[in-house]
Amino acid sequence: MIGANLKKEVKEDTFLTNNKDNDFNQKDDGPKSGKDLKDYVLNSLQETPDTEEVVPEKPEVNQEVPRRSRGGKQDKYSSRKKENNMVKKIVLIISLALVLTIAVAVFSFYSYFKSSLKPLDSSNDKLVQIEIPIGSSSKEIGQVLEKSKIIKSGLVFSYYVKMNNISDFQAGYYQMAPNMTLEDITKNLQAGGTSEPEALADAKITIPEGSSIDQIAELFEKKADVKKEDFMKVIEDEKFFNKMAGKYPELLTSAKQAKDVRYRLEGYLYPATYNYYKDTSLEDIIEQMIVKTNQVMTPFYETIEQKKMTVQQVLTLSSLVEKEGSLKEDRQKIAQVFFNRIETDMPLQSDISILYAMDQHKVHLSNKDTQIDSPYNLYVNKGYGPGPFNNPSEEAISAVMSPEPNDYIYFLADVTTGKVYYAKTYEEHLELKKEYIDDKK
Repeated sequence: MIGANLKKEVKEDTFLTNNKDNDFNQKDDGPKSGKDLKDYVLNSLQETPDTEEVVPEKPEVNQEVPRRSRGGKQDKYSSRKKENNMVKKIVLIISLALVLTIAVAVFSFYSYFKSSLKPLDSSNDKLVQIEIPIGSSSKEIGQVLEKSKIIKSGLVFSYYVKMNNISDFQAGYYQMAPNMTLEDITKNLQAGGTSEPEALADAKITIPEGSSIDQIAELFEKKADVKKEDFMKVIEDEKFFNKMAGKYPELLTSAKQAKDVRYRLEGYLYPATYNYYKDTSLEDIIEQMIVKTNQVMTPFYETIEQKKMTVQQVLTLSSLVEKEGSLKEDRQKIAQVFFNRIETDMPLQSDISILYAMDQHKVHLSNKDTQIDSPYNLYVNKGYGPGPFNNPSEEAISAVMSPEPNDYIYFLADVTTGKVYYAKTYEEHLELKKEYIDDKK
């Protein structure tokens, strides 16, 4: 039974049914007993079978090799990741440093540019005489001014001139001081210097455009130590005025014929920069201003005659335009609006006339203000009125001489932005007034 059972097990177990079973069957030609089979099997189990070499088990070393390989790749990946992070940090630091450097440079340039737009030394009014050669560019003029210590930067001066589209500088000798603004300097250069160097003036007085005679007198008192009352004595001297009218008849004849004027020379003292010498009489100084006005008006005399106007009327409208608009295009439109009102027999209704009549400054006028009893009240009185309300610039005069055609009758300015709005009807005007004036009070 043992032999039979073992034989059954051998058949069920594939690793025992090998070539050795054939060897056992073929070993002897004689019959085999159960005992022989049992002994053969036991001996076979004690031997190392050849099949172990054919189908070997996977040694542990084969399982560890892939682990070492994967570990190497992970180490390389980790190393590369660290390197990439380091590179990113370096790039970030360099980028931040570059941005910071650019920001500092831009801020520094902006600060320098902004400071260069201001007077070099607002407390220094000592005059320096400079020469601007013929054909000098704005860049070359800036270099002369910087070298003469009149301005901080010639480069900024050149940029300022280009940004504001300023041109028509004239060659010659100029007297300037470090406390002058770039605007004053450019206006001086446009007005022209002298052909020969002159003795340095005791003061340099710049009269702003649109200044009244009272304001000019106050300016002389402040800048040149000339008493306002002494200045006004010359202005109100009829003998002096008649002398000027005799020397400059085209300019002053209509002013001489005007009635109810406060000052006959209002409008005729041209706003510019003048050299003041202590040994020069006030009559000579005022005459310089009259001469400058005559020079500006000379190209317009023929046109004034063709329009059947007078110089007094032109300067009156120009003084209103000077204050009512700041931009050239607005001044030309406003000039035409005034002509439209005159043509329709409508009062000019300019707030400037009321302020001049009241002799004070107000942002908004009341209905009571517009009823003030004065010949200068152009809300009540039709026409041009007695005469100019201030001393206008050449641009304002040119606007009156060459207005921009339009059908507008009304206009107003937004006090917060300075933008001017126009209307053809009173209803439109009231809507604009509500939106840009009343609702913003």
